[in-house]
Amino acid sequence: MSDTLNKSAMIWAVAELLRGDYKQHEYGDIILPFTVLRRLDCVLAPTKQAVLEAHKKFAGTALEEKFLTNASGLGFYNLSLFDMEKLLNDPDHIASNLNDYWGKFSADALDIFENFKFGTIVSELDDKNLLFLIVQEFCKVDLRPEVVPNAEMGDIYEELLRKFSEMSNETAGEHFSPRDGLKLAVDLVTAAAEEDLCTPGRIITCCDPCCGTGGALSVFEDRVHEYNPAADVRVYGQELNEATYAMCKADILIKGGDAGSIAQGNTLVPTDNTVSKARGWAFGDRTFAYQVSNPPYGVDWKKVKKEVELEAGVPGKRFEAGAPRVSDGQLLFLQHMIHSMRPRSEGGGRIAVFMNGSPLFTGGAGSGESNIRRWVLENDYLEGIVAMPTDFFFNTGIATYIWVLSNNKPAHRRHKVQLLDASGLGTKMRKSLGSKRKELSDQAIADIVREWTDFVPTETCKIFDTADFGYTTVTVERPLLDEQGNPVTDKKGRPKPDSSKRDTENVPLSQDIDEYFQREVLPYAPDAWMDRKKDKVGYEIPFTRYFYKYTPLRPSAEILAELEQVEASIAEKLAKARG
Repeated sequence: MSDTLNKSAMIWAVAELLRGDYKQHEYGDIILPFTVLRRLDCVLAPTKQAVLEAHKKFAGTALEEKFLTNASGLGFYNLSLFDMEKLLNDPDHIASNLNDYWGKFSADALDIFENFKFGTIVSELDDKNLLFLIVQEFCKVDLRPEVVPNAEMGDIYEELLRKFSEMSNETAGEHFSPRDGLKLAVDLVTAAAEEDLCTPGRIITCCDPCCGTGGALSVFEDRVHEYNPAADVRVYGQELNEATYAMCKADILIKGGDAGSIAQGNTLVPTDNTVSKARGWAFGDRTFAYQVSNPPYGVDWKKVKKEVELEAGVPGKRFEAGAPRVSDGQLLFLQHMIHSMRPRSEGGGRIAVFMNGSPLFTGGAGSGESNIRRWVLENDYLEGIVAMPTDFFFNTGIATYIWVLSNNKPAHRRHKVQLLDASGLGTKMRKSLGSKRKELSDQAIADIVREWTDFVPTETCKIFDTADFGYTTVTVERPLLDEQGNPVTDKKGRPKPDSSKRDTENVPLSQDIDEYFQREVLPYAPDAWMDRKKDKVGYEIPFTRYFYKYTPLRPSAEILAELEQVEASIAEKLAKARG
């Protein structure tokens, strides 16, 4: 991590040149695309001359594209006579030469810079007489793959993005996924899946519908290749933010992946969107064996409300269980991922998704959130949930959880849900990164995964039936009384309810409602009755309640003695001050 921080600090230091001409929150818009440009520049340098020679020989022929990519050794190339260092030879024409350089990337790489709006950036920097200085400084940063491996480059991207988001004052939900968290998520989603991952000839697919810079996809691919070096891993991702999408696509290109597997657009918008021009989910009904994602927390979806409603509550569509409140789209992403799981007939699909505490319990019986939880649990998709340490993410210190889901549970897990409390396993970092003050060591990750796969109740692991999280909300009425204290009745002689005394009881699904009413209500309100027409079934997962440990209060004599000591100390200090 120290090398990553040093490299990102070197790159970010270039921002000093922008001071005065740009506001702090604008620095990232310039630093990020130049970082990608420098990385691609370093990656293509060894084959630059071979590509230019292939272009001279095959220009205009049907075989040109094939020979150019073969010459570059990658899935992209650049046909400009310039590279970043050659740009420094002609300061007077730096803008036109740089536009020639980035404008002659092959289509997939060119798309990256178009999403960065790079032409506008070049023009503005040139107008401010900063362009040459910026290029000059970036040429000092060595980003060759042999110096900065792909995994470290991904860390650098995310460290720069973290700084950018802090300066932009982005919301707590728009954070980036630390590598230790992603390693845990990937190990959980691949736990006990060695047979699937090592089957000869099998294509292993993984998708992140909110892929950011592609960290989850990179970690997944690396982990699978540890299981099976010959595995054919194909990753897919979609990202809404154009600049972040561009960085992810650049990372995929550099590693020789299929750039077409990374898309820009709003995942929550249907593929066949008919109500707006918003770019929606790019992969249609494609399904994936594995999915790992960290969707935004507490971010509203009102901008795409009309588009989401095309699928909300519609059987067979992505959001068939309904929609949560418009202020938080986490449970929409969860439904989308469940819809995108590889069918059980083909081996099934598995999901690891980060969420905050809200999806566990927000919304009472009959609400959108409760109905979605009910759908997830009654369809037996949820394997379990792992509580993460607090202060774990870069931009938020809130409690977070990893939900693990499957549509093909092994027999011993069917209709069961595992809750695992790993909140105490975080190690305090020597130096905080934004709000991230704790990290998970490799040993802690291994311990969590071992406890997960053991599937045995312990102090930090509890196992429940899926029905244990369900309840029926029953409406309890009390009679309306007249001035003499007698019940007011309707025409049929039935007591009228007093709305001011109306109450509800949440009765666990495992309990008989009439017995519960006799035991818990009538002894305290003998005139009460239940209006069973208003019954609603709800589901919630009160995670912290299951792991709560009661701490006895200290004896009052001990507290009193401590207060007397404090009072005596204060009196002594006041006496000295007066003296």
